[in-house]
Amino acid sequence: MAMIMSMMRVAFDIPSDMEKNMAHDHAQVVPITLFVAVLCLCLLIGHLLEESRWVNESIVAIFVGCIAGVVILLITQGKSSRILTFNEEVFFIYLLPPIIFNAGFQVKKKQFFHNFLTIMLFGVVGVFISTSIITVGSWWLFPKLGFPSLTALDYLALGVIFSSTDTVCTLQVLNQEATPLLYSLVFGEGVVNDATSVVLFNAVQKLDVSRLDGKAFRVIGDFLYLFAASTALGVIAGLVTAYILKALTFGKYVHFSL
Repeated sequence: MAMIMSMMRVAFDIPSDMEKNMAHDHAQVVPITLFVAVLCLCLLIGHLLEESRWVNESIVAIFVGCIAGVVILLITQGKSSRILTFNEEVFFIYLLPPIIFNAGFQVKKKQFFHNFLTIMLFGVVGVFISTSIITVGSWWLFPKLGFPSLTALDYLALGVIFSSTDTVCTLQVLNQEATPLLYSLVFGEGVVNDATSVVLFNAVQKLDVSRLDGKAFRVIGDFLYLFAASTALGVIAGLVTAYILKALTFGKYVHFSL
């Protein structure tokens, strides 16, 4: 490859900047291609094992991810072990909303809204209680275990991070038809818990703990603002989309196929 690039540079006088751009584009294409290939492999194997009682999609995804990581480490000998770099902003903005939408679209709406207050109690109030307990507990326990001294902001961040629960594995072993109440509670709490933890973590990052004045407690206002604004935006977008789909009335057109 280096010889070909050298010949092209001599023959066509390609500037070094173009080579850098080509290398940068190649560095972006390879991780995306590998990510899509691993994702398709997980979906394929998960679909083939859909009827299995002992293996589900989560276990398949974990094993495929581990095997892909080991293969990359062996091929690159650890030099390019971060080839599958992942941007958390891309996940939260582009990948997480469709996942939550698909899960919410399949859940039983009647059970979900019937237990909405209970779900909000676990997902919002529970996060604050868990964050407080973990923050105080880590502040008391870490110095006794010999950990280096952390700031108050670090303890708050740890409390928020460990308060975020993942209910994916739990939902995989629950049957929505057999236990609709439990499924709706677990699913709803997981979604609200994740949203609350993300908003609370962003608010904690802006907190100034060096000065315990009125501005230091602005985290509560930031949390309420982000939570209310995102909820209102989602409700408005959903209502507008529902009205547009209803106004178009696709059902009145009859399609005939020959």
